[in-house]
Amino acid sequence: MKKDLLALAAVVLILVFVFSGTKIQSVDEYYLTHIDDIREDSETVFLTIRCDTVFDRWDDLDPALKEEKYIPADGMILSRTEYVLRAGDTVYDILDRAVRYNKIQMECIYSANYASVYVQGIHHLYEFDCGELSGWMYMVNGVFPNYGCSKYNLSDGDEIVWCYTCDLGRDVGCEWQVGS
Repeated sequence: MKKDLLALAAVVLILVFVFSGTKIQSVDEYYLTHIDDIREDSETVFLTIRCDTVFDRWDDLDPALKEEKYIPADGMILSRTEYVLRAGDTVYDILDRAVRYNKIQMECIYSANYASVYVQGIHHLYEFDCGELSGWMYMVNGVFPNYGCSKYNLSDGDEIVWCYTCDLGRDVGCEWQVGS
């Protein structure tokens, strides 16, 4: 009996020693912890999230959002930030990592119609919060792709901008929407 207690105490002591000095992380936690580990040989992309268009349509904005905690004074939710590009990353993957890392609220759904993720809201600013033609759009290298963000595969050096539109893209320079 005494030997069993000693053996059990030894096992418990070893487990306490191992786990106290070892930080156990999920894969997701590891990548979020190392999101900014950019090395010389890293492929990277840049991400910006802005909502400055709401200032031109301030009267249309949902009154509950007319505070700086929702709409930053400069319209920048996330200024241009560099992120490591991993094999197979899409626009959505980078946005998802960035908002989780920076603790920015985001809500999205998978749209079967587009076979892609659809971003409904970022930083508590949702589609239709600034009129019936408002919502989130993205561009890569100055071009607005006409397909979902989880279908757009990125390349080294790409510049991603998520912008809030109040006029179905016309107010942010989306040319394929002009005339719609």
